[in-house]
Amino acid sequence: MSERRAVTKAIATRYARSDRAAKKQVLDELCATTGWHRDHARKALRLALVLRPVRPPAPRSPLYGEAVIEALRFCWAVQGTPCGRLLAAALPDLVPRLRRFKELQIDDATAAQLLRIAPATIDRRLKADRVKLDPRGRSHTKPGTLLKDSIPMRTWAEWDDAVPGFVEIDLVGHEGGNSRGEFCFTLDITDIATGWTETRSVRNKAQKWVFAAIKDATAAFPFPILGIDSDNGSEFINWELLTWCKQENLTFTRSRSGNKNDGAHVEQKNWHIVRQTVGYHRYDTAGRAGLAEPDLGASAAADESFRAAAKAPGEGPDRRENQQDLRPTRNSVSTRPGRYRHRLPGRAGTAAAGEQTPEPCSHPASDPGTKRRTPGADQRETGHQSPARYPGKTK
Repeated sequence: MSERRAVTKAIATRYARSDRAAKKQVLDELCATTGWHRDHARKALRLALVLRPVRPPAPRSPLYGEAVIEALRFCWAVQGTPCGRLLAAALPDLVPRLRRFKELQIDDATAAQLLRIAPATIDRRLKADRVKLDPRGRSHTKPGTLLKDSIPMRTWAEWDDAVPGFVEIDLVGHEGGNSRGEFCFTLDITDIATGWTETRSVRNKAQKWVFAAIKDATAAFPFPILGIDSDNGSEFINWELLTWCKQENLTFTRSRSGNKNDGAHVEQKNWHIVRQTVGYHRYDTAGRAGLAEPDLGASAAADESFRAAAKAPGEGPDRRENQQDLRPTRNSVSTRPGRYRHRLPGRAGTAAAGEQTPEPCSHPASDPGTKRRTPGADQRETGHQSPARYPGKTK
């Protein structure tokens, strides 16, 4: 029947536009092809051109009720509004702890459903709540086309991340959803091999301030900088930065236009360090410029110990004369300094020299709801406190 309907639909327009003799010939062809009677074939040709309304299928009843979604929304806020994949992986440990501390008062059936929910369902059911978060502006990258042909491109697959010293740089805007006027930016510089990250606040995207922040941040790294990779913004693609890289014998590359994955390392730090600490509020005054740089209180002793460890194999100067001796392998950089260099405000500091860094654990005796309701240093100073990120108890 489907083949007959397809043939009828294909010749219905020709049948309607033909004269009497041609219609007779078309009708004979259709009857010979389908085996229909002439009256039925004539009726089928007329109905083939009639538009029929298609009724949408009846919606399926939701599997998870409002009680499950309300509990899911609370867990999502406690974890810091992650994506569905990360939240689904954290629920088996988070839900029992919240119930133990009576932060999440649900029955066993609701808890069982909460643990079975899929990551795609989490993203779909929390889509409206994600829109209500703090305002987020559009990208501020304006391409600089003057020097793009002089700077080679490098993709995410071409990095040798076993060699410390190659960094990715990016700017994070703090416009608070309103891009008018002048507002502050945070310069984020991340080493690909070790994850070591330095941040500096700049008053705007002017080449003068961005270049000064780059020089100050790269000088604070515990190992020599070998290469810089940036996006195609005009704050990076300029003669001043290119000339400085040539003078310092630095490899200067850029990513492809519209491919944020080429700078995946610094993009991840933009969220984990800058956005999680500073947020999406607007910083547009001199007093707030310092708040745009995450004050994460890294231990000076840990910094000096790592600098000494990085310098020890070659016992040479800090610059690049003996840079081949300052290239530890991936296994030799066991402390992963970027992991402890930056942390959220209010948490325990990095291990000082001579202290052992504790191994990550689930901390079953701690209440995650209470920790999430405690505002950090940036919220205490600015007065901002998002209810989605610091929730109360739910029943």
